[in-house]
Amino acid sequence: MQTITREEIKSLLEQPKQNSISIYMPTHPAGPEVRQDPIRFKNLIKEAEARLIEAGLEEQEANALLKKAHELDNAEFWEELGERGLAIFISNDTFRYYAVPLEFDELVVVTDRFHVKPLLRMLNANGRFYILTLSQKEVKFFEATRYSIEEVEVENMPKSLDEALNYDEDAKDGQFRIATSKGGTANAAVQPGSFHGQGSPDQDKHQVDILQFFYLIDGALHDKLHEDTAPLVLAGVEYLLPLYRSASSYKHVLEEGITGNVKIESPQELHAQAWTIVEPYFHQSQQQVLERFHELYGSNSGKASNNIKEIVSAAYYHRIDSLLVAVGEQQWGLFDPSSETVYLHPEEEAGDEDLLDLAAAHTLLNGGTVYAVEPQEVPYSTPVAAIFRY
Repeated sequence: MQTITREEIKSLLEQPKQNSISIYMPTHPAGPEVRQDPIRFKNLIKEAEARLIEAGLEEQEANALLKKAHELDNAEFWEELGERGLAIFISNDTFRYYAVPLEFDELVVVTDRFHVKPLLRMLNANGRFYILTLSQKEVKFFEATRYSIEEVEVENMPKSLDEALNYDEDAKDGQFRIATSKGGTANAAVQPGSFHGQGSPDQDKHQVDILQFFYLIDGALHDKLHEDTAPLVLAGVEYLLPLYRSASSYKHVLEEGITGNVKIESPQELHAQAWTIVEPYFHQSQQQVLERFHELYGSNSGKASNNIKEIVSAAYYHRIDSLLVAVGEQQWGLFDPSSETVYLHPEEEAGDEDLLDLAAAHTLLNGGTVYAVEPQEVPYSTPVAAIFRY
C-alpha cells in the first residue's frame, strides 16, 4: 500500500484505456463489524465480475482479471488492514489497493478508466504539506497530508551543521569555509564557492554560521520544491525559525511554526502539531475559491459555472482552474469529445461513466485544483461548480 498523493492518483488516471475496475468499501479496524468486511468484499467482487460480463467479457476472462483481488481476501490481510476504508484498482496492467482513514460508501465502477473521485478527499482541502525540522545536529524533511506523514530524503541537503561545514584543520583562529551544495542555491545571498569567516564565541557570528547552513538547506529544497505550492511548516527551537525564513527562497513557508526542542520521538506527534497550523490554511484556500466562484458567477463573466454539461467539456479541454465536486454522488452519462456533447442519464446505463468523476479527473490531469467536498458545500445545491481559466 502506498501514500495517496496527487502524483499517485494521476498515475492511476494515466493508465491506458481498458477494462478498469474500481472498488470502494468501508472497513472496520475493530469491533463486531470486522467480521462483516470479508463478506462485503466478496459481494463487491461478485458485482465487479457481473459488470465485466455485462461489458462483454467471458466468465473465465472476468475471473482471471479479478484473480489478484480474490487472493487478497485472506485472514492476514483483514487483520492487518487497520483503516476505515479500502480502495482497489484492477486492470490487465494494474493491481493497486489502498487502506485509508476515510469511510467510503460501497461502490463498484467498471469503465475504461479508474474512478478516483472518492480518493480526492485525501488531497487539497484535506491538505498536502511539508514539515522541516531544524536543529544544528539533525535536519529532517517530511511530506504529509491530513492523514499521513512520511520522511523524505532530499538530495544534497545537509543533515547537520557539522556536515555543512568543512573545517580546515590548519587554519588559525578557527577559520573555516562552508561548501556550496552540489545542487547550487537559489538564494542570491549565497554565491557558488566558499564562505569564509573568523570563528568566534560571539553569538552573532554563530548565527552567521547557522544562516549559511540554512542557505545550503534551502538550495537543496529549491531543487525539489521550486514548482510546488504546498505550505511548509518549520519546527525547531524558537530562534532558528526566523533565521531559516530569512534564508529561504520558498514562497510558501508559513509564519507560524512548531517551537521547542523538536526531537522526533514520534512523527505522528509532529504531524498532529503541524496539522493544527495548516488546517486553517486549507480551509482558507477553499473559502477563497468559493468566494471567487460567487463573484464570477454573479458577474455573468462566463468564467464560472455550475452547469455539468459545460463543466465536463471545459475539464476535457483544459479550461478549468478550480473545481468543487460533491463526494458520495454520481451523475451517470456519456461525453462525446468530437461533438462536445454531454448525455445525462437519471440511472446508470451500460457504457456510462460518472461525469462528476470525469470532470475531476481531467481537471487534475490538466493542472487544475479539485476540492472534493460534502454535497452541501457545493454552491446552489448542484453537484459540481467550476472556475474557468478563460
